[in-house]
Amino acid sequence: MEWWREARFGLFIHWGLYAIPAGEWRESTNHAEWIMHTARIPVDEYETFLARFNPVRFDADSWARMAKDAGMKYIVITSKHHDGFCLFDSAHTDYDVMSTPFKRDIMKELAAACARHGLRMCWYHSIMDWHHHDYLPRRPWEKRSAEGADFDRYVAHMKKQLSELAGNYGEIGVLWFDGEWEGTWNHDHGKDLYEYVRGLQPNIIINNRVDKGRGGMAGLTQEGKYCGDFGTPEQQIPATGLPGVDWETCMTMNNHWGYNKNDHNWKSTADLIRKLVDIASKGGNFLLNVGPTAEGLFPGPSMERLAAIGAWMKANGASIHGTTASPFESLPWGRCTVKAAEEGKTILYLHVFDWPADGRLVVPALDNETERAHLLAQPASAPLPVTREGNDVVIDLPAAAPDQHDSVVALTIRGRPVVIKPPSIATRSARFIDERIVELATDVAGSEIRYTLDGREPTARAALCEGPIVLTETCTLKAAVFRDRKRLSRVEERGFTKVVPQPAIDAVAVAAGLDYAYYEGEWRALPDFAGLEAVRTGRCETFTIDLERRDEKWAFTFEGFVKVARDGLYTFYTDSDDGSRLLINGAVVVDNDGLHSPLEKAGEVALEAGFHAIEVSVFELSGGELLDVSVAGPGVEKQSIPAGMLFRSTRTE
Repeated sequence: MEWWREARFGLFIHWGLYAIPAGEWRESTNHAEWIMHTARIPVDEYETFLARFNPVRFDADSWARMAKDAGMKYIVITSKHHDGFCLFDSAHTDYDVMSTPFKRDIMKELAAACARHGLRMCWYHSIMDWHHHDYLPRRPWEKRSAEGADFDRYVAHMKKQLSELAGNYGEIGVLWFDGEWEGTWNHDHGKDLYEYVRGLQPNIIINNRVDKGRGGMAGLTQEGKYCGDFGTPEQQIPATGLPGVDWETCMTMNNHWGYNKNDHNWKSTADLIRKLVDIASKGGNFLLNVGPTAEGLFPGPSMERLAAIGAWMKANGASIHGTTASPFESLPWGRCTVKAAEEGKTILYLHVFDWPADGRLVVPALDNETERAHLLAQPASAPLPVTREGNDVVIDLPAAAPDQHDSVVALTIRGRPVVIKPPSIATRSARFIDERIVELATDVAGSEIRYTLDGREPTARAALCEGPIVLTETCTLKAAVFRDRKRLSRVEERGFTKVVPQPAIDAVAVAAGLDYAYYEGEWRALPDFAGLEAVRTGRCETFTIDLERRDEKWAFTFEGFVKVARDGLYTFYTDSDDGSRLLINGAVVVDNDGLHSPLEKAGEVALEAGFHAIEVSVFELSGGELLDVSVAGPGVEKQSIPAGMLFRSTRTE
């Protein structure tokens, strides 16, 4: 992972047969790499693009040079997308580039160009394959029969092609999987494929989409023993830093991944540069996409933006490559990236998006001694005046910003950065029944923490934190870091609430299991089931969607009781694809509604020992399907709710 963390910036390329229609199909102009699915093009009709794929203007060196000049360190290209067409010479299919009029192994040419230009070659490879006769499930609109299809045989075929990709093109940096969300792919498949690829090239990096642990488009791996070396947020940037987590945001320059000639909604250069900086400041990588034309050219607006980013990176690339996340929670004027320097020093790269009108750049609550500051794009021999005002460092800047998008100030400090943050407040929950133990902590040397429980601001006379704090009543805890009786940090506060457990229900007429109702319809969110007629009702042992149903466009509701053994706070979870909701005693505890890929959400409720009414609903539009309902509480480690805790009413029997 060392080279990948140093790189910070890579080029994503989505290219294939879908570049030929360029987003258009009959009257619609909003398609791209998913056109086979979104326009419902039959396999035999889509195959006709094969005879038209002839990108005579493709120049691997030109592509690699543009990526390098933009400050990128690696290229990830679609060796095969969901449509099944392969851009490489494969001995295991005729549905590849060698069966087109072009008859050149694009992957071999690009891998060689990357080697010449000092870039890492990486493959995107789709697990899902709409073309292969053994891939399941079929598209709902497809006319091809699934009779005789064998998914295990498809997996064996995919492994053979991955062996080609790992064996015929030199050392590969990343295998970037996608298309893992359908129900036929499971955790066992993911674990097996991860180990298989690792066996092909021991140093290869594999993203988390090889397995089923990705949490929706946010892309980060859910808790659990899932495979994958880094998370994959798509079209979004995590709101905060993620210490100890490797991740990479992939993003389009306009609205589509593949080429769409009618899509002119291009992100600005300033927006893209600031997104790169924002991602690096949070410890992530930026994988920025280009969708080439059928002729083999990058669209003009893509080239313009790559060139502009490259000009900025030529002057400021040191503030991106090899940097780590910002030590600051937030900065009012921009972002910060960090790099270790010689002799135990550290460089803080201060990315100034909003140039201060008064010429004073305030770096808040920095507890280090400063060495010097200068504009990164200008000679280091021109230092900027640095002074200290209380806990803050102030840098005097020129009147005008040297860069309209992001001007970078390099501030050298002694030691590792120490930012005086407020105390951390560690506790399992902000609610409690009898008492709650709270721990306060700070990493500021020579400091102490003082706190209050009555809502007043802590002063040097407030209670001194000398160990865990035991709360027995509802209160607001406020705490701050002090040194020599002077407050160093801002005040951190958190409210705590003493609650009474919900009383148990008299449920003497019960039997093991749950009642369920099955519905059919097309929804993008959970419907109002009260106004719907169920297709079928029945009983089941636990929350499961492995019941008689069609492949897509359905919903289930489950009703019954959950029995808890002890009074206490219980956390319930739903992990679903698409949306779900969980109610206890008629009140919503977990709202995981909406159209999304696998995503887990949780909620907490105080319960008295005994029976409590539980309701769970889930719907599925298309793609993968999943429902897992879990619980954790006193004496109960997090687990899928077992059948032994679930009961149904027998009053109407």
